[in-house]
Amino acid sequence: MRAEELISNGRHFLEWAVEWHNNLERVPLDSVVGDPERAAVLSVDVTCGFCRQGPLASERVGSIVKPIVKLFEAAFERGVRGFVLLEDHHSPDAVEFASFPPHCVAGTREAQTVPEFVELPFFDQFVVMEKNSISSFIGTELCAWLEARPCVDTFVVVGDCTDLCTHQLAMHLRMRANALQSANVRVVLPVDCVQTYDVPVAVAREIGAVPHDGDLLHLIFLYSMMLNGVQVVAGIGN
Repeated sequence: MRAEELISNGRHFLEWAVEWHNNLERVPLDSVVGDPERAAVLSVDVTCGFCRQGPLASERVGSIVKPIVKLFEAAFERGVRGFVLLEDHHSPDAVEFASFPPHCVAGTREAQTVPEFVELPFFDQFVVMEKNSISSFIGTELCAWLEARPCVDTFVVVGDCTDLCTHQLAMHLRMRANALQSANVRVVLPVDCVQTYDVPVAVAREIGAVPHDGDLLHLIFLYSMMLNGVQVVAGIGN
């Protein structure tokens, strides 16, 4: 494989993908949440360790906090009461740290929910679930939570990172519905409420890290989720 050939051959696809992304539309909340008792909003890793401080924190990811707060407020006003926050609470010896720098260790500020969420007057109704990997399902209480609420068939997914935990969460919800022949299930992902980090090649070489093109991977993984049946929209609400 040669970079020149890959870039040349992929140009038309990337042009199509950018056009698709740029033409995504915001959808009214009412079109997503019909019966609020059948809807849930699931947020993944919107913690201080990704939005405020620590080796994996970035302003890029932190920029989604305000849009998510607005979505939470609108959904709550609409009558939604199913809110789940899935958050890294790593053990100090987490195996994941072989791939990523130590982050969001349980008991540290990095593992705490961002203050903007905690300050919501209905935060006490949120269910916070700890996880020790990029999966929101393996080793967590999410499967049990879903099984206890079979009537919930609309899932709004928000958080970070687009190509890691967000992708894992949205895809698992979608694949679970497919495997169970749950034709009515919708997994909706508002682009203004998801994001990933960026590490340019030059910076990665300087610090000895793995490069990570935030714009490209954000786009490709949004496309991947759409391709697999996740409803990707620009945003939800006016």
